[in-house]
Amino acid sequence: MHCNELKIAIILGTSIGLGSILLFIVGYWGYLTAIRWKLNQQKASNFKRNGGLLLKKRNSSEHGMTENNLLFTADELDKATDHFNENRILGRGGQGTVFKGMMTDGSLVAIKMHKLGDQTQLEEFINEIAILSGINHRNIVRLLGCCLETDVPLLIYEFIVNGALSKYLHHPQNDYPITWHMRLQIALDVASAIYHLHSTSSSPIFHKDIKTDNILLDEKYRAKLSDFGTSRSISIDKSHLTTQVKGTFGYLDLEYHRTGQYNEKSDVFSFGVVIIELLTGKKAVYQTESGGRENLVLSFQEATENSAFQDMLAPEVVNEASVETIAAITNLASQCLDPDRTLIISQFNSHVYYL
Repeated sequence: MHCNELKIAIILGTSIGLGSILLFIVGYWGYLTAIRWKLNQQKASNFKRNGGLLLKKRNSSEHGMTENNLLFTADELDKATDHFNENRILGRGGQGTVFKGMMTDGSLVAIKMHKLGDQTQLEEFINEIAILSGINHRNIVRLLGCCLETDVPLLIYEFIVNGALSKYLHHPQNDYPITWHMRLQIALDVASAIYHLHSTSSSPIFHKDIKTDNILLDEKYRAKLSDFGTSRSISIDKSHLTTQVKGTFGYLDLEYHRTGQYNEKSDVFSFGVVIIELLTGKKAVYQTESGGRENLVLSFQEATENSAFQDMLAPEVVNEASVETIAAITNLASQCLDPDRTLIISQFNSHVYYL
């Protein structure tokens, strides 16, 4: 009798134990399922809030892009950036933070985490995706896709290894200075990108924020134009004027300051400022030896009028370029800055090729 009671106790204890384990497993599975459901709901909510429906509409109506070849998941970008580790930050700007990422196939990407605070910024984000997804040009940074599942939307670009031109012009590295030949090639690359935007894309595009911070250098120090958050695609049957432009002080032309209207000439003006930076190594708004601040365009125009521009030139330009070449490029920069300018970017290319 005692033996039977022991068997019953063992069977009962085992059953209770197995039942408890099974109950725990079922409960834990239910918990994980609830967590996954909640995460998926959050991702879906983020996708909608971050403009996913608007993006789908823009892609299908304008560029024929599909969701599958444009969207990245939050998980793969989290792994690519080591959970968005601060050590992976490439730079910070007015629109957000850029991280360096490595995908599972070993390829490097640049991931921009936008700072969205209002509907206007969201529209700029979607605008940048819509514009860049329809552009394929060797001198324009390539958009690989985006992620809308996160709290703030992410843009994924090709990784441009040498970073912004401004770093080399305004914080020069003695071990690898930007030579005159490289400066001239960079100017040609940027001119080629602008000409493509203005003249050869399906609809003219005004970049609206051309500056050395937005010109990136690849492994061969060839230039690629980046950052299209404030750009606009202009239908050819509409006026080539836009308003409410967001640009950078020192790069905006007087016509915009006077009228608040932006056109293709405004991009040309900004390009002229970049040329002067390439010639002088100075910032668009730079600090003088006395501690004051000067506008580079005004300093350039005053110096050229007084035949003193030679004193502003960067050492690499003085030592490597001929006087005739410097004079020709200076004249082209002056044409870009002229309020009555009619210079077309393609003319810049044709002039420089003969220098």
